[in-house]
Amino acid sequence: MAHRVLLLPGIVMPAAAAYAELLAELGDDVDAVAEDLAVYASDSPPTDYSLDLEVEEVRATTDARGWDRFHLVGYSGGASVALACAAAHGDRLASLALLEPAWAGNWDDASPAHRALWPEYARLSALPPEEAMPAFQRIQLRPGVSPPPPPPGPPPPWMARRPAGIRALVEAFRTFDLDREALRRFDRPVYFALGGRSNPDQFEEEAERLGRVFPDFRLEVFPDRHHFDPPHRAEASSVARSLRRLWDRAGVT
Repeated sequence: MAHRVLLLPGIVMPAAAAYAELLAELGDDVDAVAEDLAVYASDSPPTDYSLDLEVEEVRATTDARGWDRFHLVGYSGGASVALACAAAHGDRLASLALLEPAWAGNWDDASPAHRALWPEYARLSALPPEEAMPAFQRIQLRPGVSPPPPPPGPPPPWMARRPAGIRALVEAFRTFDLDREALRRFDRPVYFALGGRSNPDQFEEEAERLGRVFPDFRLEVFPDRHHFDPPHRAEASSVARSLRRLWDRAGVT
């Protein structure tokens, strides 16, 4: 039976573009669906937007495909949604793969350096888009690492929805209660891909904290990668091999 896999993208690129390289590496024996985040389903987020809406969309998507169990992969904001799904519907997941979550809970074991990031994200989300996006990139990189240059030409049409979506997601992260005890009960294998050039106060600390929560947790570090040059795009074949090992260890769905 083919592995059934749902992939959730980050808060900028659409799912098809975010996972194009990885999907090409996974092969025909993987039934993979790359699903856009619900926050971008319309021109502006719902006024009552929360991560609960994203979790419900994951449930609806997999129910519509008849998937009782499936592997869940998430990058950045999508990895944060994946964590919320694992807490709410862990019995549906055969495994969980986290590619640098944008947020991993508002728990009391976060360091002062990590906690200081969230007021900064809130401040950035109020800036004009031409100022917010470069600053948004810089904060997620290790000091001394330069953000990637903007792509040539005019921005794609989907970028128009991103400033409001980013603001909605940052607020949702601030207010969402990620159930740590539910995650402790999640006994399926968990994989975390970390870029060595990403901001360690955010992503390395997330890996350390989640490693103390999940009973079956494996970390893989890609020294030359960062949040905007992520391993699932720049080293897709390596990530595909790691995911296959994860899924084989979890068993068929």
